[in-house]
Amino acid sequence: MAAPGPEGTPRRGFDLAALLAERGAERYELHARHLNHQLPRVLRTIGFDKVYERADGAYFWDADGQDYLDMLAGFGVMGLGRHHPVVRAALHDVIDASLADLTRFDCSPLPGLLAEKLLAHSPHLDRVFFGNSGTEAVETALKFARCATGRPRVLYCEHAFHGLTTGALSVNGEAGFRDGFAPLLPDTAVPLGDLAALERELRRGDVAALVVEPIQGKGVQEAPPGYLRAAQELLHRHGALLIADEVQTGLGRTGDFYAYQHDDGVEPDLVCVAKALSGGYVPVGATLGKDWIFKKVYSSMDRVLVHSASFGSNAQAMAAGLAVLSVIEDEGIVANARVTGDLLRTRLAELVDRYEFLAAVRGRGLMIGIEFGRPESLVLRGRWTMLQAARKGLFAQMVVVPLLRKHRILTQVSGDELEVIKLIPPLTIGEREVDRFLTAFTAVMDDAHAGGGLMWDFGKTLIKQAVLQR
Repeated sequence: MAAPGPEGTPRRGFDLAALLAERGAERYELHARHLNHQLPRVLRTIGFDKVYERADGAYFWDADGQDYLDMLAGFGVMGLGRHHPVVRAALHDVIDASLADLTRFDCSPLPGLLAEKLLAHSPHLDRVFFGNSGTEAVETALKFARCATGRPRVLYCEHAFHGLTTGALSVNGEAGFRDGFAPLLPDTAVPLGDLAALERELRRGDVAALVVEPIQGKGVQEAPPGYLRAAQELLHRHGALLIADEVQTGLGRTGDFYAYQHDDGVEPDLVCVAKALSGGYVPVGATLGKDWIFKKVYSSMDRVLVHSASFGSNAQAMAAGLAVLSVIEDEGIVANARVTGDLLRTRLAELVDRYEFLAAVRGRGLMIGIEFGRPESLVLRGRWTMLQAARKGLFAQMVVVPLLRKHRILTQVSGDELEVIKLIPPLTIGEREVDRFLTAFTAVMDDAHAGGGLMWDFGKTLIKQAVLQR
């Protein structure tokens, strides 16, 4: 029995603070020894092997008390920033309540309440399945679409990213993720925005659905205006469904609650959400759908558990989701993402004519792509060509590194071999963070065009690494 602690409470045998104090400095060695051994190698190569001590909102702090601006938000998970007090309090409350959770044979109120709140933002949808991640939300949508239509094939868009489990990987448009994991499910890629290609596949009569990101995470490529509406009409005409993957774009990221709402009249049959719904604490994913689809899947009492998740609908995840939606509504998060995103994107776009390396700025809300391209002047063009010969995407990585190492701003490229940086900061940032990022980005661009300093020194390191890996 544990020895008594202060005021008679049992002293814990496990002390997390003591463990971190004793072993925290081993973090990179532990990963190299027991987890993905390539991660610490990559981080050290690009100078990202930082030690962050704490975080709050849109900022990290290191052991020296220096702050770092987070413009990555855990790839979108930290939509409300880190440790939002409302979400944190909700989790303390649900743990302290000692609920009879996950009995499997009762109906807890929290999943119903969260479903009700989500569906209030999705009035054309009727029911929700709760899982544990974005990829699981996509897997659910794939299964439900196949079951509801009785058809085997799902279409997806080139360059899409929908997750890395086997079903979701089957609708992943990036060959680098798929290599080595065949055979996958019988799915087919079509170009984003190409209605003729979509219709050709639909005429074969075996298509269950099209799954699409309204704005693709890779490269921040937006579906052309009217495409989702026209695709939906084609799909329904051929007895197929539209699945909107809002795992990254949903819950206010693009300046509306869902990104598909930018295209008037679009009403997807299934919608996948995750990431920001967690509040950054407890993994949670949700697949929203129409009543008739759910009734096809759960068609009898014998099929009550035909699709389920052991940790789905757990009390902590449901409490986090409820708190997140409450904050989004109470603090005007969606409007802030739209206003702040417009400000950041507009000010970045003003730099395109100023810097030869800067090709385009695009996106919606606080999902912004900064694309770099071949400059016109001879000297800069020579440097660009040298980098491209070594490996595509090196220039964008060369921008990311000094943003962190010199200006303490965390960003990352938006995909392998892409000259695009994707900004997906917490949806709570404001003008102060916009000013800080623009000041740093301008300084890095000035350095790039001057042809010296940290940026080009690091470029030489990247070129050597790229050559050695061939």
